[in-house]
Amino acid sequence: MKQKIVLAYSGGLDTSVILKWLILKGYEVICFMADVGQNEDFSAAKQKALAIGAAQVVIADLKEEFVKDYIFQALKANAMYEGRYLLGTALARPLIAKKQIEAAQAQGCIAVAHGATGKGNDQVRFEITYLKCMPGVTIIAPWKDPEFLAQFQGRSDLIAYAQQHGIPITSTLAKPYSMDENLMHISYEGGALENPAQAPHESLFQKTQPLGSTPHEPDHISIEFKQGIPIKVINQSDQTYVEGSHAALLAYLNQLGCKHGVGRIDIVENRFVGMKSRGIYETPGGTILWKAHLDLEALVLDREVFHLKAQWMPKIAQLIYNGFWFAPEMEFLMAAVNQSQEQVEGIVHMTLHKGHAYATGRESNQSLYHAQVASMDCHGSYDPSDAKGFIHLHALRLRKGL
Repeated sequence: MKQKIVLAYSGGLDTSVILKWLILKGYEVICFMADVGQNEDFSAAKQKALAIGAAQVVIADLKEEFVKDYIFQALKANAMYEGRYLLGTALARPLIAKKQIEAAQAQGCIAVAHGATGKGNDQVRFEITYLKCMPGVTIIAPWKDPEFLAQFQGRSDLIAYAQQHGIPITSTLAKPYSMDENLMHISYEGGALENPAQAPHESLFQKTQPLGSTPHEPDHISIEFKQGIPIKVINQSDQTYVEGSHAALLAYLNQLGCKHGVGRIDIVENRFVGMKSRGIYETPGGTILWKAHLDLEALVLDREVFHLKAQWMPKIAQLIYNGFWFAPEMEFLMAAVNQSQEQVEGIVHMTLHKGHAYATGRESNQSLYHAQVASMDCHGSYDPSDAKGFIHLHALRLRKGL
């Protein structure tokens, strides 16, 4: 009797080849596909998997959960890895892995498989989540299997194998990029991009227009937040109004960001496994929300809370990047983040233009900004003479060499 396993299947080159390879190894393979907002024809992907030989294909619509419980949770923390990367891939992996385990349990499987490379971060993100959700699970990771590694050096071997077995693919030897897309972003790695000095060709980009094609007129939008979560977007330029669905709100901001070329980055980053890698990311809607949320926090958070959050943020981003979404330390830090967001309510007015998204105004009933105290035109309830002693005491150690 064949051993039954659940494979995290994307329909792309790697997992299509791995699906065929596992079948030829004698496994009964159930493909698990997670809809996290990628531009994918799931019906065609299902038929492709079945044609390759999958016993079954399970498709889970995770878009709303992904945005609400993962993307917006990271947004509350202003999470950004190494000061630049908004973690689009890293945020999706724990959700996909968790739901894959649930699918395996529903099918009575004790084994799961994934197509993440043995050099990357995703193998860690998937497998740590597998082991958290199902400690006794058997994990099949072909890119760490000696037999698989002897057969496949890289993407050129995968492409040749796919052609040999009649597996339809979109990757070619001329464009062998590895791409990962979801509602948060799209990433590009591999191929010519492995030379960090080589600029990407404009044809690579799918979620942002080149600056030369963006409109000369900006869009002016207002984003409303409640407890740190964006709940409404109003486009003041054309009166478009989006609220209700978290996924729909982010999708609309992705459209606007694409229109104005917002959210492209080209970086060298430090992978968890130790090496540096070059990645290109497009995160249009996420970039807009990150800037708006941080701006609102500056208006409504106590100074020390605001500064503490800024200190925690790199650690939270690192935990997300490294795959520890379900770790106790993440739960501990996120409890503090959630508490900090109770009064993060209000509206941020943003301008989108020529690759930029910037705040031009903000308002909130929870505002800690007091015009009379801050004004240069009146003393208000602030006594400027108090500053003399304040400065004198802070300078004590400098004056005395203490």
